[in-house]
Amino acid sequence: MRSSGRNNRDSGRGNYRGAGNQRDEKQQRAGRPRPEERRYDVGGTSGSGGSSDRKDERGGGGPKSGAPKSGGSRGAAARGGAKGGPRTGAAGKGRPGGKSGGPQRGRGQAPARPREYDAQVEERNRARHNKPQVKTPKTFGEQEGERLQKVLARAGMGSRRACEELIDQARVEVNGQVVMEQGVRVDPEKDEIKVDGLTVATQSYLFFALNKPAGVVSTMEDPDGRQCLGDYVTNRETRLFHVGRLDTETEGIILLTNHGELAHRLTHPRYGVKKTYLAAIQGPLPRDLGKQLKDGIQLEDGYARADHFRVVENTGKNYLVEVSLHEGRKHIVRRMLAEAGFPVDKLVRTSFGPIALGDQKSGWLRRMTNTEVGMLMREVEL
Repeated sequence: MRSSGRNNRDSGRGNYRGAGNQRDEKQQRAGRPRPEERRYDVGGTSGSGGSSDRKDERGGGGPKSGAPKSGGSRGAAARGGAKGGPRTGAAGKGRPGGKSGGPQRGRGQAPARPREYDAQVEERNRARHNKPQVKTPKTFGEQEGERLQKVLARAGMGSRRACEELIDQARVEVNGQVVMEQGVRVDPEKDEIKVDGLTVATQSYLFFALNKPAGVVSTMEDPDGRQCLGDYVTNRETRLFHVGRLDTETEGIILLTNHGELAHRLTHPRYGVKKTYLAAIQGPLPRDLGKQLKDGIQLEDGYARADHFRVVENTGKNYLVEVSLHEGRKHIVRRMLAEAGFPVDKLVRTSFGPIALGDQKSGWLRRMTNTEVGMLMREVEL
């Protein structure tokens, strides 16, 4: 049994070898080399001998005698041949195996530029970008200043169309001259602009009115940590300061601004800006109390005179009187009434010049209108 199986395997191997020999013979008749002889030369030289030599060196051997030399042509076709592969002969100079000597750059690569040339190019680029900009004449650029209607609109006088109507109605003045046409350009920082005779605050100035409660110190900062005016104007982009003072127990209107000249004039005795107060006192009051205050009360630092006095309300012995004066000395109203024999229980300032307290609640801060600012400036000849 073992011998019969071994014979069968040997016969199968013989049949397989016979089939292989028959296939090789058919390929030789067709002019094709055997599979083990299909060795392509990728680095051959100009002659066919070089190709056969390399095949011999690799141990593949050449084709059998009588077989056509079609392997070389197929090798060239596999490499691309004349259609796209590397050329043979004189064209082989660029390959490492060529006769030209040193290595050559491959196809598609630009030749290297010398460093001196690159330095010159960079220097020219720098010189081109470092040229000073040519300034065009002012007649071809933007005109100086801003349009008047734009400045008025930014100052809160209304929309641009409404400001143009103000100009058409001849209600706007620039440096004392009435503007009669549209498109006039002004400098908000230098030119004086008025609407209906009131100066327009076109600059970056702020104006606030605060109803100061009792117990608040009239300073922007207090070293003792007491509540002060600065507590009501936090988170402001610019520093504000108060116009005049109110004593700690006095309530009422006090102005805050960053316009130094306006604040100085509002408190200067030369301009005599009037302040009005409401005072709660105990009666009965003599009929000539108003005359005494207007004629002047002798105080330790000189005479003090009231510009106006009237009784606002009377309930039994409780009187509410109004006193107006243009002086700004410390505790001036309290000292005058106390010297006349009527100490003040409560004091409220109801107006500062043309700016009235109105129904503004205690502790509230409001921004003054442009009309109010204009009236203040006219009061002190600004």
